[in-house]
Amino acid sequence: MTSKQPTARIRKSPEQVRSAVHQAVIDLLSAPAGAELTIPAIAQCAGVNHTSIYRRWGSREALLADVVTTRLERDWPLNDTGTLRGDLTAWAEAGVASMRTPEGRLLVRAVALSMPSSADMQAERAQHFRRRLHAIERIRERATARGENPPPVEQILDQLIAPLYLRAIFGIDPPVSGYPELLVERLLGNTCAPGMA
Repeated sequence: MTSKQPTARIRKSPEQVRSAVHQAVIDLLSAPAGAELTIPAIAQCAGVNHTSIYRRWGSREALLADVVTTRLERDWPLNDTGTLRGDLTAWAEAGVASMRTPEGRLLVRAVALSMPSSADMQAERAQHFRRRLHAIERIRERATARGENPPPVEQILDQLIAPLYLRAIFGIDPPVSGYPELLVERLLGNTCAPGMA
């Protein structure tokens, strides 16, 4: 008769932990109203120790920012179309498509929940969202290399990115067609198509 051996605990790699934690955040955001979105709740849902989350992200706000930027990088690829107008339009089209999905709307909620409550948390959050600014910078750098004159990053944020988030926050879907092109037309200073508002 043999004695029963204890089951060995499977150790997750750092990338497996990150993936499990990110999915746990999405799952909890998808849960009915009232579901907790705390570090212990996220850890339990992900099947990891809560200390692993604190050690890697430091705060819930920084974790949410990482989830958002990671999903945006996946859903808003930096297509090189050969022109600044084409790149910005493709990027806005990807944004509109993402915002129309349930997960895209959850990400907007995560952005709101990741608002920092202290200077330290603000710095952690800014570190993650800076990755998105780098994406915009890459679009601008490509345009400059082609001899084009791209608008400043702040202008792209204000006139191309902000309208998409504002609509998502208020639950207003973009027009069925033509909205990305309209935003880019306005951004680049050309006459917008008649009848688009």
